[in-house]
Amino acid sequence: MNDTILLESPLFRGLSSEELKALLKNTPHFIQHFDKNDTIFLQMDPANRIGIVLEGQVQAEKTFPNGSMVNVTARGPGNIIGPAAAFSKNHRYPCDVIASEPAAVMMLHKEELLALMQKDRRILKNFITELSTAAYMLQQRIELFSYSGICQKAAFWLLLRHRQTGNETIPIPGSVTKWALSMNVSRPSLHRELKKMEGRGLIRYSPKQITILDAEGLQDVLSGS
Repeated sequence: MNDTILLESPLFRGLSSEELKALLKNTPHFIQHFDKNDTIFLQMDPANRIGIVLEGQVQAEKTFPNGSMVNVTARGPGNIIGPAAAFSKNHRYPCDVIASEPAAVMMLHKEELLALMQKDRRILKNFITELSTAAYMLQQRIELFSYSGICQKAAFWLLLRHRQTGNETIPIPGSVTKWALSMNVSRPSLHRELKKMEGRGLIRYSPKQITILDAEGLQDVLSGS
């Protein structure tokens, strides 16, 4: 097991390597390996496990009765999967969680996570912080999806990161493909709109980052100007 990844996980933030090893030594857990496109959690299955991604990437996908599908979120090493579902009243996974590339996930049953939180209040605090952050990010995604145009979605995302960090240069999250998936648009369409925005002098676009040149212009894009 990669202790470094676990120590960097939001759940175990603030713990030393020795403290983490001592806690996990007496906590039942197991590691599962998944090939690309394997299902980790199935939508509407009982939510009795929480996972911590150790290797690879996983993708939460929401499928609707009409057959349409939305990419909800992507998670990488250190990230937690399934916490809200496990402690929800419905006690069901609301989305399919799929390995978007070969992945390894450490699994904990809900009761074992509760025991860890009782043993160390830092884990409890970290867990509450993670759930609160996820709820806040969900609100931001709802606003993101309220915009119909790809240009507006990109502008909203860039302005949000600009407000959060205070920086004009915004790293692209992983790749343009992964960024497009997170906004539920196609990569070619996003690339095309970014080039148009660059042509208008709003941004400077490179494969790994985008520099905001005209924040007021991006705001005008959101307002439909």
